[in-house]
Amino acid sequence: MKRSSGARLCATAAVGALSLVLVTGCSDDGSKKDSKGSSKGSDSSSASSAPAAKALTAAELEKLLLAQGEVKGYKVDSGDDTLPKSKSDVKTDKPACDPLAWATAGLAPGETGANASNSVAEDKVSDATAQPEDIADAFDIDMTFVGLSSYEGDGAEKAMKALADGVTACSAGYGLATGGEDSKVTKVASEKGSGLGDESVAFSEDVDMDGEGSATFHTDVVRKGNTIATFYTVNFASLGSGKAADIPAAVVQAQVAKLK
Repeated sequence: MKRSSGARLCATAAVGALSLVLVTGCSDDGSKKDSKGSSKGSDSSSASSAPAAKALTAAELEKLLLAQGEVKGYKVDSGDDTLPKSKSDVKTDKPACDPLAWATAGLAPGETGANASNSVAEDKVSDATAQPEDIADAFDIDMTFVGLSSYEGDGAEKAMKALADGVTACSAGYGLATGGEDSKVTKVASEKGSGLGDESVAFSEDVDMDGEGSATFHTDVVRKGNTIATFYTVNFASLGSGKAADIPAAVVQAQVAKLK
């Protein structure tokens, strides 16, 4: 799928302003949340008696990603032009913060090679009608980076724990380098997320905007079985306004509903 000119400009802004940063979620299914905003899954005895989970392949995950037409009012793009290709492209100065940075870049927050990602943006400007004066409007869209990853055994649960632990360990911030650009996350805080799936973790991150104040971003990560979905939303027009873009509930609900 080809990206519109407006979306390309937005993607370029994402790389320049945030070094292609930041994404995560909450809890559901009658489970209780702990103080860090993550839900508690089944106890270890029931988990150990269950058959070992098998990871989906990257190709299978690609088929589970949202497709064009599945969420009204949104355009779906492959994300190939904007998202990092591998974890080696995303580096932090604190290992405990790696899962947070990976999740916000559409990469697997845990140890697995099964990963797929795309982007879902508000459908406001079409190629057929866009004019040079529409550029400002083209930036005023919410773009959500979505990542799916799948794990063997209890790998998904371990990944969620690493995320929850990272929110605490990285509360004072961390350094981030992506695509040759350096960014500084100055604060990480636990948040209430979508409440979907078997388990979830949600957090916000404040990012230094090159000395011109800071911008806040939300990340929502949801586990359903042994598959994890990560969501991170940015609105490029509002970066300097101090207003954070909310992760669209419709996008999260539609994506989680497709997971096995």
